[in-house]
Amino acid sequence: MSESTITIKGQTTLPKIVRQALDLEPGDRLRYVILDDGQVRLMRTRPVAELAGLLQRKGQRPVSIDDMDRAIAEGAAKA
Repeated sequence: MSESTITIKGQTTLPKIVRQALDLEPGDRLRYVILDDGQVRLMRTRPVAELAGLLQRKGQRPVSIDDMDRAIAEGAAKA
């Protein structure tokens, strides 16, 4: 378990093991999510630009909107 100290200005240094686990680098941004039971989740935020190609699968061609609409219509017709 890692811990750190809060300075008088409310600042802290994230332990190296935490920075590694979140794959953090200087300049990265963090999000804090406070849960109902008082726990806090710490997450690295990612710029939208990093999402490009996230769903891309090698060897699979891109699907057009028309193809998606056809597949939805076929699925709805079967149901």
